[in-house]
Amino acid sequence: MAEAHRESGGSGADFDLSQFYQIFFEEAGENLDQMEQMLLHLNLDTADDEELNGIFRCAHSIKGGAATFGFSDVAELTHKMESLLDKLRRHELKPTSAMVDVLLESADASRALLACHQAGTVGQGPATGELVRRIQAFVAGEVPPVPPTVATPVVLQTAPALPAKSQTASSHAAPETASATVGAMRQLVIRLTKLQHPEQANAVMELFRDIPGLGEIKILEAPDIASDERVFDVSTSSSNEDLLDLFAFHVAREQVLIQEAPLSAEQAVAPAAVTAIAEPAGTGYGFFDGAPGAPQPHPAETSSTLVVAESSKPVTPRASVASVPQPEAATIRVAISKVDQLINLVGELVITQAMLAQNSRLLDPAVYQQLLTGLSDLDRNTRDLQESVMSIRMIPMSIVFSRFPRMLRDLAGKLGKKVDFVTQGEATELDKGLVEKITDPLTHLVRNSCDHGIELPADRVRAGKSETGTITLSAAHQGGSIVIEVRDDGKGMSRQKILDKARERGMEVSDQLSDAEVWQLIFAPGFSTAEVVTDVSGRGVGMDVVKRNISSLNGTVDIESHEGQGMRVSVRLPLTLAIMDGMSVGVGNEVYILPLSSVVESFQVRSEAISTVGQDAQLVKVRDEYMPVIELEKVFQVPRFDSEKTSDMMVVIEADGSRVVLLVDELLGQQQVVVKNLETNYRKVPNVSGATILGDGKVALILDTGALVRRSRH
Repeated sequence: MAEAHRESGGSGADFDLSQFYQIFFEEAGENLDQMEQMLLHLNLDTADDEELNGIFRCAHSIKGGAATFGFSDVAELTHKMESLLDKLRRHELKPTSAMVDVLLESADASRALLACHQAGTVGQGPATGELVRRIQAFVAGEVPPVPPTVATPVVLQTAPALPAKSQTASSHAAPETASATVGAMRQLVIRLTKLQHPEQANAVMELFRDIPGLGEIKILEAPDIASDERVFDVSTSSSNEDLLDLFAFHVAREQVLIQEAPLSAEQAVAPAAVTAIAEPAGTGYGFFDGAPGAPQPHPAETSSTLVVAESSKPVTPRASVASVPQPEAATIRVAISKVDQLINLVGELVITQAMLAQNSRLLDPAVYQQLLTGLSDLDRNTRDLQESVMSIRMIPMSIVFSRFPRMLRDLAGKLGKKVDFVTQGEATELDKGLVEKITDPLTHLVRNSCDHGIELPADRVRAGKSETGTITLSAAHQGGSIVIEVRDDGKGMSRQKILDKARERGMEVSDQLSDAEVWQLIFAPGFSTAEVVTDVSGRGVGMDVVKRNISSLNGTVDIESHEGQGMRVSVRLPLTLAIMDGMSVGVGNEVYILPLSSVVESFQVRSEAISTVGQDAQLVKVRDEYMPVIELEKVFQVPRFDSEKTSDMMVVIEADGSRVVLLVDELLGQQQVVVKNLETNYRKVPNVSGATILGDGKVALILDTGALVRRSRH
């Protein structure tokens, strides 16, 4: 960051704002994401107050925080957005698609400007003048012309990312730092709570009347007003901050509640909640002591709270600011490195527990009953701890899905298509590391469905379809894998067109290829059937990247297509977690681990039950089904010191929708294993997905069941 920006706080000591920068950037990003989602789901015909208020609060929170830290460009833009949203929520304007467009573009610009500030030093930010003019036109009731779709020019920011002290020294330098504009006469309801003496209210009234030009004040009478409270009806042009300073001569700021719009006495004392407060609960980006633009507190104060209701509708204050319930924080932010360190420590704990369990098997239960009971409790607690820690890294797929509605909206508009986007299984959880790596492949697949799959509205009508196409993105757990599907009801793929294109590129293909094999051709580097190269697609870059990225995660991609009806792309990924349940099997003197989620059953078999077919392939019949047999002894070339010993135990595993039988010497049991990455510490080993440390300190390989199943096919 640039040099820390300091301002003098009310206490006279320097207050370092830089400690709050990262929190602000994260909160602002969340507010922008939330605003974007609400704008995308806004029903223009039946938009209710809650939807519009929610969008307004997001913009207001960003504006308040940006003004606090002196980010005037962000504060100005979000202030303009706030003005338009305020008109909409007051029903002075009717929302239109063009308004949603300009608000979405402004959110994108705000995100870019915040990135510049976060980067510090010299940054690049989009010019916002055109956006501001369009928003102002909407606020004035005009319809601005649609700007041409050209690249937005950027302006090099040569000034420091943080404003100089002289630029923000004034308590009102930031745009609209006060919640109401100073100068215009306003009607307010002001409530004083927890008064020690009735004379305090009288003193406030006298002080109010003694200041020329301040306005008029009168007491609101009602039988339900508590004895230690007073409610005033005030007509004034002063800002809320000035009023708060004025009242602080006789009562603490936290005893003052200021509300816009006059209310009847009955309304002023009704036991209802305050709504539309200046800062939504949990955001915490108001003006704090010492921040740029913050009002200076009274010397006698220790803490203060100002709640301002900005709605023009009748809103009822609480009896006390302190009595307004604040929601408890539901989440905390923790660095990923700390979570990874915790997972590694739990992994080592699991290894230690397994070592203790193995060494305790030789103990006499009658003599060491208490010790064995403690080890049993340790085993249970270790498993519970492991499951809890692993769940920390698991995040729902909705995090990935949420970025696609906006992308599809813009892409469909650019292509002149109408698309409905449907998501299923948003609550399905996946490890954070996998989520980050699967986002780009899914983006390619969704864009391809919109560009190549969904037809133009006129073409769909001619084909007997509705003019609006549907793209469905779903996620579900299947065994030890997660399956993510991208489906559309578009035109599907043409088998003959793909074969012709493959022959043009010199690929050796045959008309006897199955449909599944033909569909796999599109994953060849540079392969594209697009007639015209555009900025959306057509260069053959994308599908090969999808295949390569998913393969690097030990995943698979399957395609199912029906010409004229649609297409489905299924991505299957293993749930590669740091700790898993496994079945240990012995082959010779070696121990191998099978993921328990892939194990179907195990049984003992006689050698004569195994049939040999062409090219030394072996099959075994299991309940009227023939399955290929894989001898782990031959796959890993395990030395056999006992020549008379033969493998007669079979373990049926399932992966990629197929089953195979593994031939092993013995079953050693089930246990939790800590997965260690072989590629990081050694190199990639075929048919192996990782390694683990056993209780006796030996290393055991974790088998890649998917690779073994694919091996049996060849």
